[in-house]
Amino acid sequence: MTIQFTTDGSPGYRRLALWQDIVCDVFVGLDCKSDLGSAFHGSVTQASLGKAVCSDVCSDRQHVFRTPSRIARSDQDFVLVALGNRGDGCVVQDGRETVIHPGEFALYDTTRPYELKFNDSFTQTIFKVPREMLQRRLGATETLTAISFGADAPLERLAYDFIIRLCQSADRLAPNNAAALSEQAVDLLAMALSERLGNTTLPSSTHRSALLYRLKAHIRAHLADPDLSLADTAAALGISPRYVNDLLADEDTSFQRYVLAERLGQCRRDLVSPVLTHRHISEIAFAWGFNDLSHFGRVFREHFGMSPREFRQSQLPH
Repeated sequence: MTIQFTTDGSPGYRRLALWQDIVCDVFVGLDCKSDLGSAFHGSVTQASLGKAVCSDVCSDRQHVFRTPSRIARSDQDFVLVALGNRGDGCVVQDGRETVIHPGEFALYDTTRPYELKFNDSFTQTIFKVPREMLQRRLGATETLTAISFGADAPLERLAYDFIIRLCQSADRLAPNNAAALSEQAVDLLAMALSERLGNTTLPSSTHRSALLYRLKAHIRAHLADPDLSLADTAAALGISPRYVNDLLADEDTSFQRYVLAERLGQCRRDLVSPVLTHRHISEIAFAWGFNDLSHFGRVFREHFGMSPREFRQSQLPH
């Protein structure tokens, strides 16, 4: 059955906060901003389709962010295919930016930061699929995010039409048919993307960059786990521990130093957050994977020149 979420009927002062809750529940952890305030309206209709999820989003202008801190707090591993129906939408990811016009689609990946910009009211269909569904057909998709598809190429147009019509019927399909059709939709999508790639082997530098993205995303997603290790991370990515450090050496760091820097950065952010002033420093440290408070205090001072307590007090409003 289709699930409907809407801001209609809620008090004006609550609408943006409610919309924030809606999009986080339906998609992945996101931050939403709009200058419309109490005049803002938005709705989402959602239906499951096998392992995939179809959603129709109808909303006023807004700016949406998927931030590193949101990614670090979740294990969401999806590719979202945004199909334009009414109005234009901009997608920013992996150093690229594109505009989705009606009749076009673009991809973005929940394991890396992205932005969505809508300057006017819009309607989009979002086809959310587990990333492994595309990866097993196509390999890495990092070179295909934030690129518009569907305007001219027949396969791209066919993929757009098939996914749109499938999502329109999702709530009326038997579960076994829905699962089979979602696989066919991803097959067709992979064919269209593969054609854009030109069926050429990606250069090794591109594969290396894509693997580094995946490595960082895995680390960010597991920062809170005190048992996060080089061996387990390498196993999760299907590479050797030596290769993990080799990838990070491109940025003059190592696995241990990168994990420590990311954890310290998250702790530093939480220490100055106005909404976390009630949390003890030890709680914040343990929440980000530290299990030794004296060690945390020592490395924090080494990186930021003062103790966590001194840093927090220095940031308080006078």
